[in-house]
Amino acid sequence: MTRLSVNVNKIAVLRNSRGGDMPSVVQAATACLDAGAHGITVHPRPDARHIRADDVYALARLTDARGVEFNIEGNPFAPPRSGYPGLYALCETTRPAQVTLVPDGDVQLTSDHGFDFVRERDALTPVVARFQALGCRVSLFADAGADIAAARASGADRIELYTGPWAEGFAAGRATAAAAPFAAIAHAAREAGFGVNAGHDLSQDNLGEFLTALGAVDEVSIGHALIGEALYDGLQATVTRYLEIIEAAGRG
Repeated sequence: MTRLSVNVNKIAVLRNSRGGDMPSVVQAATACLDAGAHGITVHPRPDARHIRADDVYALARLTDARGVEFNIEGNPFAPPRSGYPGLYALCETTRPAQVTLVPDGDVQLTSDHGFDFVRERDALTPVVARFQALGCRVSLFADAGADIAAARASGADRIELYTGPWAEGFAAGRATAAAAPFAAIAHAAREAGFGVNAGHDLSQDNLGEFLTALGAVDEVSIGHALIGEALYDGLQATVTRYLEIIEAAGRG
């Protein structure tokens, strides 16, 4: 069955807007795990706009103590700077179960595209091996039109499908057409030996239909919508609802 990893970046955004330690990223992550989430995801940015290095260390301790997966996302090519030791250094210290490599830059508001695997394969290949040597499963952020053969040549273990276009198509009433390229690449990825993750703009409204259309998805990473919905219903109820949607899709 598909596993749910909750991205807690937005908790850090709220905390950072005021300073101090409230709301607590660790307490929010704990509430999500208590509700049944299978793991926690963070995407520390070099500019520390939300998750900071100290959050990564604290969440690594939490997920290790709870025996659940920790997924760290980030750009492996972004150099270290003050307050940000670099993605590799963070993973070397915390040894997450999974690292998701994402080609984002400082000017991006959010991750909005995957790698060009044909152009970036040679650069990615040694990076993938380096993270795998730490014991991390490596997932690569991928667009629905990505070249799976080139991605597979990098040696990575999974791809994470960037699902922004799916969410846009679903909202516009074009769910069937929007799902088709994602179903195609998911099938190609599994045929090539990849695991398949997905994330970005997935919500209670569109998740079930997405999972039904794709069939087997190993993991969904959901943060923005889940945290937004939890403002109205609470983390416990919101995580529970996502787990129910995942379970229903698995029975479909």
